[in-house]
Amino acid sequence: MKGIENKVIVITGASSGIGEATAKKLAEGGAKVVLSARREDRLKKLALEIGDNAAYFKSDVSSAEDMKALIAMAKEKFGRVDVLFANAGVMPGSNMSELKTRDWMSMVNINIVGVLNSIAAVLPEFTAQKSGHILVTSSVAGTKSVPGNAVYSGTKHFVRAMLDSFRAESVMEGTNIRTTVIYPGAIKTELLNTIAPSETKKMVERFYEEVGMEPDVIANAVLYAISQPDNVDVSDLIVRPSRES
Repeated sequence: MKGIENKVIVITGASSGIGEATAKKLAEGGAKVVLSARREDRLKKLALEIGDNAAYFKSDVSSAEDMKALIAMAKEKFGRVDVLFANAGVMPGSNMSELKTRDWMSMVNINIVGVLNSIAAVLPEFTAQKSGHILVTSSVAGTKSVPGNAVYSGTKHFVRAMLDSFRAESVMEGTNIRTTVIYPGAIKTELLNTIAPSETKKMVERFYEEVGMEPDVIANAVLYAISQPDNVDVSDLIVRPSRES
């Protein structure tokens, strides 16, 4: 597909859901995809399904060293990196009063530190080549306040503010690095599996089952943003079910 053919695209959280669907969609368009996640068996299966245009590397976004090794492998395999899709995330929601501090730190480590680690690993490459595209999965929870999911919402607000500020820095520095924040609404993925069993979880699961979209719709959004001409930056994309308020 014009605009993405032969681009080397690194995808974190690629073992299921949005990451998996996006890897397949981009590879179909002729891109070369480098898959990252903690579940090696799933990565291997996906890479085999895609074929020669895929490579995988078992890695944890919360590890800066893992992310550096991921980018190094992508360069060794395909010669360069053109796009980073920082997609890995978790959502073990709860009220703040429940003091589930371990869950809080898990979200910070994956949703914030993980994004920063992946950006830090690829940024020297993008800066040196004066081109690149960074996409990050936020959430509609990153555009408003969400009771019962305060910490998750906070991590997704961070992504929004950080990447918008970085975009302005890139313009000032002349590095030609494009940025895109994607805000999915209810998507049928494994993200809900990280929420502890509760009546609230049952309600959310019913809602997702009734109105939730398939991950392919976000894959299409990623494809749209990446395939734009180099002088076009699609900065923000909110994609949610028409029945979601």
